[in-house]
Amino acid sequence: MASNLRLALVYGSAREGRFCDVVGAWAQRRVAAHGGFDTDLIDPAQWPLSGRADEAPLQSLRQRLHAADAFLIVTPEYNHGYPAPLKALIDACYEPWRAKPVAFVSYGASSGGLRAIEQLRQVFGELHAATLRDCVCLVHAGRQFGADGELREPQATHRAMDVALARLRWWALALREARQAMPYEAAA
Repeated sequence: MASNLRLALVYGSAREGRFCDVVGAWAQRRVAAHGGFDTDLIDPAQWPLSGRADEAPLQSLRQRLHAADAFLIVTPEYNHGYPAPLKALIDACYEPWRAKPVAFVSYGASSGGLRAIEQLRQVFGELHAATLRDCVCLVHAGRQFGADGELREPQATHRAMDVALARLRWWALALREARQAMPYEAAA
């Protein structure tokens, strides 16, 4: 069995009082239960980026993203899109996303955040990242979670997360091996 993969679990919201903390904590527990990943939480609320290339927080963020073998984005859908702090975090670091897989956990009203995921797929495609088809979309997530932060009816959602994580692991192993055999930048 291969060693644990380094997973960057990236929160999408930086709003005060955000529900992302509940969904993100659930996602972290599911990743731990699944096994095979060492998780690094990346929270845009903790990264006040000015955009200056020499600032220490940006350098630290880039190092953490470079170290990741795979990404799991936990994002809400705000006004049919994904939040601006997530866009700022993604745009601040171009190279770390290349030739790595990205999976999604989204939440929102009737769409469950699917529109945010579809937009993010376009962004990550431009960054040469490989987005997974398998995702978790939580429709009216506030109704799905109890006060304890656990899903009231977890079976289908846990199964969807297990599939997404299994496929994320497969892609992460395959792409890590490919990057080791030939750096992505050398391919063209």
